[in-house]
Amino acid sequence: MHYPWSPIIKRGPLRWPEGKRLAVIITMNCEYWDLTKDTKEPYYAGGPPMLPDHLPGNVADFPNFTWREYGQRVGVWRLFKLFSGMDVPLSLTINAKTALERPEIIEYGNERGWEFVAHNYEQGELLTRYTFDIDKERAVIDATLEAFEKTVGRKARGWLSSSLRGTPNTADLLAERGLLYYCDLMNDEQPYLIHTPSGPMVNVPYSIEINDFTFFHRRAMNTWDAARMLKAQFDQLYEESGESAMLMNIGLHPHVSGHPHRMDCYREFLAHAKQRDDIWWTTREELATWYMTQHERHIP
Repeated sequence: MHYPWSPIIKRGPLRWPEGKRLAVIITMNCEYWDLTKDTKEPYYAGGPPMLPDHLPGNVADFPNFTWREYGQRVGVWRLFKLFSGMDVPLSLTINAKTALERPEIIEYGNERGWEFVAHNYEQGELLTRYTFDIDKERAVIDATLEAFEKTVGRKARGWLSSSLRGTPNTADLLAERGLLYYCDLMNDEQPYLIHTPSGPMVNVPYSIEINDFTFFHRRAMNTWDAARMLKAQFDQLYEESGESAMLMNIGLHPHVSGHPHRMDCYREFLAHAKQRDDIWWTTREELATWYMTQHERHIP
């Protein structure tokens, strides 16, 4: 995998379809964690814990497990209702085990025509463990894609690694399997092409900055500070997109954002953003499909 160095000031202007100015993608991470692992090593669950003292993987950590499970049982449905009511499509990243164990999420997203993005097999199984064992990495990817197709009803077109921890081989393995886009690289506010031996993939950048783990837990923002930050991000990108179209991604997790006291954050942001009629409320697959057809005009 490689991609060109391309500072934004050296690119030609990018234009979204139908004269849209700023693309906004709401990424909802629907993740699954095993209660225990067959190891005495600390169980890194692919995301920050609520209680930071790590237990061995073979010891049940009920506070952290049930905090995360809250998102599957309650939080995701509250968020689904909110974004459905505002007519905003979601990009749902989903572990294979989420799809297998929580079919109601698949059913709800399919009924609304939302996007599903393959998101590893289980959230705590990081691909970086297999940096030097490409066959094991290939096996995890293949098992994930097989479960995805079985449960979602169509082949995966995109991939986000657990904790964004892919390897230098990940994009190459995905391109071999015909995937269109990759989301692990966070170095831009526009899409770009990744080059692999099997042909190009579109990188549709994710964000750790504009991410509920960061603003609610790592930075301890309250509901209103987070809403103000989201609006500031939107307004700055909207201003810059007058010269060249930009992309804003918001990364959410149901066990973080799905609590009642945080709904006003997203209501306030969406009400603010919906005042503009030249916003492309899109999904990763829609954007990547469009971009792939246009890349010869946009990539230096």
